[in-house]
Formats: sequence, structure tokens, C-alpha cells
Amino acid sequence: MQGKALPGFRDFYPEDLTLRNHLFATWRSVAGRYGFEEYDGPPLESLEMYTKKSGEEIVQQLYTFRDKGDREVALRPEMTPTLARMVAARVQALKKPIRWFSIPQLFRYERQQRGRLREHFQLNMDIIGEASPLADAELMAAAVDIMRALGLGPKDVQLRVSDRRVLKSLLMSRGVTEAQLATAFAVIDRSERVPKNVLEEMLRETGYGKPEAAAVFDVAGLRGKDALTAAGAAAEPLGEAVQALEAMGLGEFVAIDLTIVRGLAYYTGIVFELFDAQKTLRAIAGGGRYDGLLDLPALGFGMGDVVLGELLKERGVAPKASIELGAFLVAVGGEDMPTMLRLAHAMREKGIAVEYGLRHAGVRKQLELASARGAPRAVIIGPEERKAGLAVVRDLRAGTEAKVPIDKLLNGYFD
Repeated sequence: MQGKALPGFRDFYPEDLTLRNHLFATWRSVAGRYGFEEYDGPPLESLEMYTKKSGEEIVQQLYTFRDKGDREVALRPEMTPTLARMVAARVQALKKPIRWFSIPQLFRYERQQRGRLREHFQLNMDIIGEASPLADAELMAAAVDIMRALGLGPKDVQLRVSDRRVLKSLLMSRGVTEAQLATAFAVIDRSERVPKNVLEEMLRETGYGKPEAAAVFDVAGLRGKDALTAAGAAAEPLGEAVQALEAMGLGEFVAIDLTIVRGLAYYTGIVFELFDAQKTLRAIAGGGRYDGLLDLPALGFGMGDVVLGELLKERGVAPKASIELGAFLVAVGGEDMPTMLRLAHAMREKGIAVEYGLRHAGVRKQLELASARGAPRAVIIGPEERKAGLAVVRDLRAGTEAKVPIDKLLNGYFD
């Protein structure tokens, strides 16, 4: 039966899986260099866990159903609530700070658009049990170093950082009440994507007067060190984290931008998002501090594979081949086949990727298949070569060839 994948879900053909595996390998490599341990959790969780701990936006996008045990369950839309549950179960035994990462597949029923599907894979990196702004800087540095490891620089990506405590201090000093903060945060978060008149109407509908509304847009416009100066003591953690990134040599990637708020309800301090420098794509990564979710200081970020994959393709740094053959082996006649098979197996045991035709054909047909498979060279075994312990190695790109002892093929010839 033929059909299509469900809307918003993907088939991964070999070239697609090559890119995904490249991202996973880079994520694991950088996370390991930063001393993070990998964990995982179930893709299905109690619905209540998300309705209590995730923001309203995520709750509305859940894939949820009642299972055969009459439990209300949901496919995981994010990893942080699972992490919180797992840490809480062993909180006394775990050495602090906890530095964990995971690469879950996540599911959200949302409107499809460029860079947003209904499932995606995501790197999650979290530090639990450390309140210092150096922990925030550590996570942001890891996110930037992943970009660098993928071949991207400050002209390709920018880390935009803010702090909800700074926003709260600036807004309340300008007459916004604590009860009005949630609306102010929502407006600031949308200020680059939604027309100003629509945002002004949002503020009016929630009881904002003109002075308070003006204050919201004033705060949203603050950038760089001006934002730190205006917020005074409330900006000290953000300033310390940014200074740490500059000390690491990553300052070119970093911009202080108070329009970064993050939509999830549980963020409490420094928040950040990583964007392509031209801002033509959705956020590559986002996260921040969520000290209220556990009884411990905590912070983390998520980096999805969809937008990042698009960016790598745009910049021409995505891997192209799913495998890279070292050689394609060719048997001239049927009696050469056993020798060719022994050589193929011996080369594979040496870690060399090789392929050969699975039914005997003429040499020309075999060489055509070698070219179609992208092999850089063919190793040809014929009666004369077999008797002399040799093979003909033909460079399929340059068109040159040479006779090489078979034992040399197994001892560094392809290095």
C-alpha cells in the first residue's frame, strides 16, 4: 500500500539521515567536551505533567489521548518536565551541579511553516544545582561552540540574550504593575513579528494606559550595554554572563536584546535565543534559567534539527554523502570472484568501506556501477593479477591506474 507520511512528519532518506547523524554527532561531541552526560526518557508521559509545568501555548499543541489503562497521556512536546521529574526522583543522590544532555524526538500539533514541523529532534542541555551566572555563560558558550563546530561564524549566527529580571525591573520602574507583567512580556516577545497597532490593542484590552503602554515599547527598544545601565543592579547577572562569554573569545556572537523573553511560563532569569544573522529563519536554539521548576537552581536550552538543517544547507556546510566508499571491487571473470570476495572482506575488517557487484557482469558494467555509487577508485582482480598477488587500482576521477600488491591494499594504501 502506498501513501504519504502524516502532515508535519518526515521520512529520512539516506541523504536526510546523513545530515541528521551529522548534527547528532556534533551535538554529542560538543556536549561531551563541556562535561555533560547523556540521558533519555519516555516519549509518552502523563498529560498532567505538561498542563502543570508547560506554558499555555504548548498545552494547546499536545498530541494527547486516553490509553488502555484509562490514563490521560501525551507525546512529549518538550524535555524539561521529564528532566525535572527524573532529577526529583534522585535529587539527594545526584552530585551537583548536574550537567545532562539529551536528544529526544518531540511532538507538537501546530501549524506547519518553514522551520517548524509537528515532530523534530532537539538537543537539550541543562545544568541543575548552580545559581552562578557563569552557569548561564557555560550553556550559551556550548550553543555557540556547536555553531562553530558546524562551520558557522558570527556573520552566520547571533546569540541574542536578555533577562526576565531586567525586564521586570525596567517595566515596574516605569509604572507597570506586577499583575500586568505577563501581558507586557507577551507584547515584548512579539514586538519584532507583530504590527505595533495590534500590540497596542493587546495592551489596551488588558487595562494599560498610554504611559504604561509607551513604557513597554520603550523597554523593548533597549539594546546592548544601554539595557544593562538602565536596569542597574537587576542587570548584574546578565552583565556577568556576557563578560564571561567575552572572556572566552565569543563576544562577536553575542548581542543584548530585551525583545528576547521566551514563551514558556517557567523561565525566571537570563533567557537567550540563537538566530541566523540575517533573521530569515526561526530561532535555531532557545533557553534560559528556570529556577522555579525544581527546588534547585536550573537552566537549559533546546536546539532543534529542522531550522539548523536548513541553515547548514543554505550556507553550503551540510554533509552530502551518506557513505564514502574507499573502493569498488571488480572481478574480471567468475574464477576471480573468490579472490575478490576474500579481499573485500579483509579490507572491511581493516575499516575500509568497499562494495562490489552482487551478480557477475562484464568489467564495463561493473565500472559503471562503481561510478554510480560514487567510488573514488576501482580495485580490479583478473587472472594475471590473481596469480601475481596483485590488483589493478584505477582512479575513477583521474583515469589513471597502477598495479598494487594485495597485501599493500590492506596495510595503509588507502590512508
